[in-house]
Amino acid sequence: MTTELSPHHHLHGQSFFDHLRRSLENLCAAHTAPPNAESTATTTPPDASPSAPLSQDPVIECTDVVRAYTRGGGRGLFSRNTQATTVTAVDSVSATIDRGELVGIAGPSGSGKSTLLHLLAALETPDSGQITITGTDTASLSERGRTRLRREHVGIVFQRFHLLPSLTATQNVALPLIEHGVGKRDRRARAQTLLEAVGLGDRLTHRPATLSGGEQQRVAVARALAGDPDVVIADEPTGELDSAASETVLDILADVATEHAVVVASHDPAAIERMDRVIRLRDGTRDTDGHA
Repeated sequence: MTTELSPHHHLHGQSFFDHLRRSLENLCAAHTAPPNAESTATTTPPDASPSAPLSQDPVIECTDVVRAYTRGGGRGLFSRNTQATTVTAVDSVSATIDRGELVGIAGPSGSGKSTLLHLLAALETPDSGQITITGTDTASLSERGRTRLRREHVGIVFQRFHLLPSLTATQNVALPLIEHGVGKRDRRARAQTLLEAVGLGDRLTHRPATLSGGEQQRVAVARALAGDPDVVIADEPTGELDSAASETVLDILADVATEHAVVVASHDPAAIERMDRVIRLRDGTRDTDGHA
């Protein structure tokens, strides 16, 4: 059972991916199609709901994962030697994230949400247990290998946006595509298509300082999607936004989850209510897991 979405789930009367798919098909046709070639792009069948979950397709599999940190154990400038203590931030957590679902991670401060999110994004590796992203064990990779894995399969949305202030919205979204080897013209076209899909077609040349918090976060979501990742991981994506801007960002993430896996860590009850499924943590372990 999926939590019912708000009436604003589809932006401007159409889903994010309806708009994006048509725009990208037109873009690809303009750049690559022979003059009389028939389009071979795959489209959604007329009787298929664009927001219906896809068949089970694991993107991330997490098995008995443990991650611990050592605190103390040194001598401060004005203190005696302190005894090192080990804090287990994530303790024997297992989870599967499928393509086509919007999964929340919830729990009080200190419950292990941020650590689990970093593990799922391959920003860290577990001390024991296993995490695979599209079948690849993250712990088996070097730091360079994990960077490549993130670039090819993971999009990350941060609470504080992390946009480059000197670049326009289009340039911020296009920036990750340089690492993908995409040419300048195609980078700009894809970035503009993504920004139009998140409702920012009239903000293409604006720099972050001239955008509202909600608009900046939409730019950040578009940037996370630039490389067409298998999973989008969002850390408190509505934490800096008012309720109206939060709803818009959640609408977009819900639409993104029709074709990608999306993981959202949040303290916001309104955000958690929008999830298809919620992984609740307490003291580093799974507390409950179910529908929002």
